[in-house]
Amino acid sequence: MRKLFAVTLIAAATVLVAPSPAGAASATVQAEAYAAQSGTQVEATADSGGGQNVAYLAEGDWLRYDGVNLTGVTTVSARVASAVGIGRIELRTGSATGPLLTQFAITSTGGWQAWSTLTATAASHPAGAQTVFAVLRNSTGGDFVNLNWFSFGDGAPPAGGDGWIPVDAAAWNAQLAEFRALTPRPVPAGSVRVPEFNATCAYSHSHPDDPIIFPGLPGASHMHTFLGNTGTNAYTTTRTLLANAGTTCRPAPDLSAYWIPTLYQGDRAIEPKDVVVYYGSRLTDPAATVPFPQGFRMIAGDAKLQTPTPAGSVNAFYCAGPGGEIGRSADGNWPICAPTAVLMFHLVFQDCWDGRNLDSPTHKAHVAYSYDGTCKGDYPVAIPNLSFLISYPTSGAASGYRLASGLPSSMHGDAFMAWDNRALGERVKNCLVQKAKCNTNGDF
Repeated sequence: MRKLFAVTLIAAATVLVAPSPAGAASATVQAEAYAAQSGTQVEATADSGGGQNVAYLAEGDWLRYDGVNLTGVTTVSARVASAVGIGRIELRTGSATGPLLTQFAITSTGGWQAWSTLTATAASHPAGAQTVFAVLRNSTGGDFVNLNWFSFGDGAPPAGGDGWIPVDAAAWNAQLAEFRALTPRPVPAGSVRVPEFNATCAYSHSHPDDPIIFPGLPGASHMHTFLGNTGTNAYTTTRTLLANAGTTCRPAPDLSAYWIPTLYQGDRAIEPKDVVVYYGSRLTDPAATVPFPQGFRMIAGDAKLQTPTPAGSVNAFYCAGPGGEIGRSADGNWPICAPTAVLMFHLVFQDCWDGRNLDSPTHKAHVAYSYDGTCKGDYPVAIPNLSFLISYPTSGAASGYRLASGLPSSMHGDAFMAWDNRALGERVKNCLVQKAKCNTNGDF
């Protein structure tokens, strides 16, 4: 009998499905809610909110679930964990030897409580309430997998409405497979052991567009300063980003679009001198990090937040360079920098993902911050901790500034990911997973 132990949640998921939001087009069946079983035991999961799981699953074990509604079901997901596994879970209808509904190939996820969610396409099957058997297959002997739940879905967006953009399971599986197959480069002796790489981006163009909040609506937004992909506008999609090779970022394989509200001094726009887009990790164990899926998008900050930002405020503009801050604007909201210093802002994005959506109605509901150094619960997938370090070529004056979105408290940023998969995967594997500081070229 294997030894059970708790580990940090590993984000090695293909498509990691959090508990479905209200109105989601799926039904979740808890593994322990079987009508009959052979060869299994029930235990508590180690992660918060995971409930119970069925454990000690080996060749020939089975679980029976009655009354599973298969009407309209086109995909099935299974949340699994394995420290050793090579095998598969077969879902069959009617009996343990009945027609195959779908199956999941099981490989090691990193531990018996390191949960990953696999998604597979359902074969043609009868509709309505059906009996579904989960049959365990393994040719090497011994326990090889734990099972938390199954989710039966019709492929519709999980919120059942506009704004939720589910990840393409096949594309994400392929991207993850390529990432897992990469062999990390050895980290040279004496390297700085900080999980980090970056893209260094220059100003590209300005538009009153926002392809995340107002897709297909040119002029619907306040003025934005765009960085990176030179073709970004209201009609931008993942396809158009990848099709346009023009970028103001180094390295060239980063075709992502990044944008922030335009900064003004009076009526004069002040565009950034440069923006370093850092990809890092705040996790206790950065090895859990996986790349962003292609087309991923998110927003940090709040354009609607209009509150004073006196000296010492959190998430405020500041002065960097010799002399630092020498005063405040007349309204107290903006720093005045020494002539030898420049105005700066550091914007930090969320670093935990729900594993199932590229975007959400609020453009934040699919991501969260890792406040305790782990990604867990509804946001179990560790993604790179993105941040913008923005430098403006100005020292300021008593008259202060304004953002296109209003007060400095309204500073926010958008990211729409479109990297070459291999280039991003190599940087995550070499730099973040190995906890090594890399430069713009991805070198140590």
